[in-house]
Amino acid sequence: MSRNRPDKDGKHQVQFNKNKKKIYATQTVCGICGLPVDPTLKYPHPLSRCIDHIVPIAKGGHPSDISNLQLAHWICNREKSDKLLRPIQIKEQEAVGNNTLPLTVDWKRYKSSKEETLIN
Repeated sequence: MSRNRPDKDGKHQVQFNKNKKKIYATQTVCGICGLPVDPTLKYPHPLSRCIDHIVPIAKGGHPSDISNLQLAHWICNREKSDKLLRPIQIKEQEAVGNNTLPLTVDWKRYKSSKEETLIN
């Protein structure tokens, strides 16, 4: 049974494998669901890592161009299949520090739990 996939069997195989190694070395988040990918999990584990074609080959996407490849969980890639999805926006968590704390607090309205038990 021939797959006839240019990224696996054809002339794009060498470049695909080079770009796959680059993506495995630089990306840590699934491009489909946005959750971290554990590189220690191996196939057939559903959360193992794989390479997803952002624009599927079946829809005209380039088989080996690194701008069309992203890291994904195996199960996310399987569910996506040959659909086109909008890219997710990964939000970086804002660090809490002195610059992000409120500048003023209305201390007249603040009551500690000890004061509340004394009042009641």
